[in-house]
Amino acid sequence: MPYAEAGEGVRLFYTDDGTERGHLPPLLLVHGWGTDSHQWSWHIDALAAAHRVIAVDLRGHGYSSVPETGNTPRMMAEDLHLLLGRLGIPQVVAIGHSMGGQVVSILAVEHPARVRALAALDPGYGMAAEIARGFPRMIEGLRGERPHEVAERIDEWCTNAATPALIRRWHKRRLYGMPPHVLAEAFEAMFVGRDAIGVRPASDDYLARRRCPVLSIWADPGRAAWEAGLLKDPASVVVCWEGASHRLHEERPEEFVQVLEGWLRKL
Repeated sequence: MPYAEAGEGVRLFYTDDGTERGHLPPLLLVHGWGTDSHQWSWHIDALAAAHRVIAVDLRGHGYSSVPETGNTPRMMAEDLHLLLGRLGIPQVVAIGHSMGGQVVSILAVEHPARVRALAALDPGYGMAAEIARGFPRMIEGLRGERPHEVAERIDEWCTNAATPALIRRWHKRRLYGMPPHVLAEAFEAMFVGRDAIGVRPASDDYLARRRCPVLSIWADPGRAAWEAGLLKDPASVVVCWEGASHRLHEERPEEFVQVLEGWLRKL
């Protein structure tokens, strides 16, 4: 499987499946916090039947390099920009889950020519202030003596009765394989860091700068309605799957592919 140099001292693992067809650029699949590109194993074959599909492990995750510092959504977005340059890919449809939704949104804002369109799946932004009040304690726990146990408790928020046991187990095993400093640094950078965009109103101000079409799929109807008010391009669509968990695209992979393909055909 291929690796590529991205930022200084950062080597990214990625897979490259399918071929480019039609008028759309390749799909770039970006996983969430504490996981890796295996998260897209439910979807790659179906998507690669009609597209070129790049699935990458972000820095600090999976088979990619684990820097001592810089494991933040902004640096991850810069890595992707550099990776695409090395691969000779001028533009992508960027698809991100959870923290990956932040990463692809940052890529679209900071490097708009790189992103033809983006899909954000229950993305890690738009958090209300009352929820955010609990984040400093979580970060303290992630920097403490039992970081993986804290990460597991955080991950419990990401599932519900709709989540198969297989998916729960898969994510738990990935979390326990993560470097603790990456878990803490990435979580902090998402929500409480100086440039964090995960909590409102910082989310509103930054995400309103996205100019490309956006497909947003949420489990929370309140946050779905909120994001609908930020989207600029008339081809943007917001979908809410009430009853799904944060792992919605893994719980309903066939439906996710159908929704994504239907939206892509209209671009």
